[in-house]
Amino acid sequence: MALGEFDLIETFFRPPVRRAVLGGGDDCALLQPAPGMQLAVSTDMLVEGRHFLSTVPPERLGHKALAVNLSDLAACGAEPLAFTLGLCLPRADAAFLGPLARGMLALAERHGIELVGGDTTAGPLALSITVMGQVPAGQALLRSGAAPGDDLWVSGTLGDARLALEVFRGQVRLPGDGFEQVRQAMECPEPRVALGQALRGVASAAIDLSDGLLGDLRHVLARSQVGATVWLDALPRSPWLAAQPEAVQQACLLGGGDDYELLFSAPPGAAAAVRAAAEHAGTRASRIGRITPAAEGLQVLPAAGSPTALDLSGWSGFDHFGSA
Repeated sequence: MALGEFDLIETFFRPPVRRAVLGGGDDCALLQPAPGMQLAVSTDMLVEGRHFLSTVPPERLGHKALAVNLSDLAACGAEPLAFTLGLCLPRADAAFLGPLARGMLALAERHGIELVGGDTTAGPLALSITVMGQVPAGQALLRSGAAPGDDLWVSGTLGDARLALEVFRGQVRLPGDGFEQVRQAMECPEPRVALGQALRGVASAAIDLSDGLLGDLRHVLARSQVGATVWLDALPRSPWLAAQPEAVQQACLLGGGDDYELLFSAPPGAAAAVRAAAEHAGTRASRIGRITPAAEGLQVLPAAGSPTALDLSGWSGFDHFGSA
């Protein structure tokens, strides 16, 4: 069934709001952050063929479109408040829009974030979401606070989303249950919102991993004006990835992207607090290296104490204007 612009908004994307002063339906929504809070705002766009495959089920696409934005709030340590949705569609098809909205709004409900407006138009399939959250003034996690001597940590496991992509490309084969596990990581990432909030006052710097471990780590190093050493054998990985040849593991772990885990630094004396924060958030945190002086640059060692570092000349993060 084809729908007009306003029909589809009313049918699928007009949930009631409880926290916003005013939701969709006017020219602007109205939000009121709590006293003493700063507003955290971030935007991400997903474009078919660039950020997701045409084979992704619409319910998972709706989930992922919001999840990647919530991941930015997580990296800031912010509490989700509201979001807007920009939706470009080849056609307004209820069979597609129904599950898309269900996946998106189910995740929104779980994290207490409200859809308060947006826009729709016809064109190639793309979704652009702007999220808004709140964080106590002066307590936001930033990329600029890492200091030499800090430990380097990451949540969850890395590389499964890239491994799923390699299966889709025909470069890797996995049994059915293994493929479904890594496909879930690729299409339904879990934003670490609770962990980000628990790390306020514990982590010295943080970023979410969207464009690959090394590429995103370089952003932290540039903003903090430091270097880092990463221990390859300490990078957490699933059994499915651990069973792959070393070259595949390195490609997925170091440059894979789409992990949406939190990469963060913390003073060496904060290890117990980091683990407690991860336990509180229902995930794991792994110490994967340390922050070093800027002059030492970025190094990846096979293991802590190894005398020889990996050659990183061919490693860079995902670039939206580079090769897919």
